[in-house]
Amino acid sequence: MSALRARCPSCRTLTAVAFDDGYECHSCGAAYAAGLVRVPRAWGADGEAMAEAASLALPYPEALVVDRETLEEQSAALATGLPARPLVVGGCCCAHVGVIRGLAVRHERLAVVWLDAHGDLNTPETSPSGNAWGMPLRMAIDEGSVRAADVALVGARDLDPPEVEYLAAQGIDDDVARALDGTDAAYIALDVDVLEPGAVPCFMPVPGGPSVADVASVVRGVAARTRIAGLGLTALGEGVRPEDVAPFVAAAGL
Repeated sequence: MSALRARCPSCRTLTAVAFDDGYECHSCGAAYAAGLVRVPRAWGADGEAMAEAASLALPYPEALVVDRETLEEQSAALATGLPARPLVVGGCCCAHVGVIRGLAVRHERLAVVWLDAHGDLNTPETSPSGNAWGMPLRMAIDEGSVRAADVALVGARDLDPPEVEYLAAQGIDDDVARALDGTDAAYIALDVDVLEPGAVPCFMPVPGGPSVADVASVVRGVAARTRIAGLGLTALGEGVRPEDVAPFVAAAGL
């Protein structure tokens, strides 16, 4: 399906057409601030629940579905097929790689606010598990889609020693204002395991996280400071409902 045309979730006709950053339905007149992108893949062991959660019913025109045989094929398809302002539903955090790549070419300098209980900063050489979903933020930085100086890692509390070393060497912390300084737009990558366990069904809960209200406040703060280029929701778990993620979508202004 073309990223310029999608099925309207209100009247179900294929007449929601892209304009500016969003979509408008020519049949019923409904307008939407984002196009929905689904990435039903998890690049690691036993991630089927994450892949299935990408089918979450959200009230936005479905502009793109990307299901490829390799991660590089997935990233390339995302980078070239994104709607103007994507609302991405994964799948694992590897979905963010192609999205960041695609958004980076649209903006002079893109910031990334990565909310995650994990660092996602490993490499194949440092990863204890070998799961690619532990590497996507590092992939985006290493391929040059975003500068380390323009990244904020918020809520991370389960880090491997090489990730801690990398953060210190690159000066990456949870300071959102620092990451946004000098940039012209931000992509928010939200792995729901950043939250306190039980707040939203997730694949890999980690004790000690912030509340839904706290995370929504972070997202709202980013939206108040800069243009939101897109929002990605990943690592959703079995039983997740649209209302579970609605506060974050609303906070992003989508």
